[in-house]
Amino acid sequence: MGVLASMARNLDTIIGPGVMLLFPLYSSMRAIESPSTLDDQQWLTYWVLYSFITLFELSFYKILPWFPIWPYMKLVFCMWLVLPMFNGASFLYENYVRQYVKNIGNYGGFNKYQEEQKKVLQMISLDARKAVERYIDRFGPDAFERVIKVAEKEARKH
Repeated sequence: MGVLASMARNLDTIIGPGVMLLFPLYSSMRAIESPSTLDDQQWLTYWVLYSFITLFELSFYKILPWFPIWPYMKLVFCMWLVLPMFNGASFLYENYVRQYVKNIGNYGGFNKYQEEQKKVLQMISLDARKAVERYIDRFGPDAFERVIKVAEKEARKH
């Protein structure tokens, strides 16, 4: 009974690193390799939230020992953020963070493009996106529109 009680008291230490670091690390590497951006959003948001939790702990390291339930609260919250059945990180991003990020303004230079250009940029690889962004910066958005129209005509021919 002493072993089980000890494991229960240290549940956050036993399960925590796997739930809060190993699984998100593995899933983040898989997200990098997948063509979908939905999993990128999930894992980038998770790492941002995990960073905030870590900063909170570093800021209040003298007070947190007074709250013995804190490690368990952190574990449950991180499980909600991480586990695919909940996708808590994506939920928080979609319902709370996204509205503020959109209002910040020109985040990453992406807002300077028209809606059609944004759609095209989201569909292509990161390297191609950088090349297209350089092209737009050099020749202007009108030149990019002309390139898209020519590509559409060529695609219809084939």
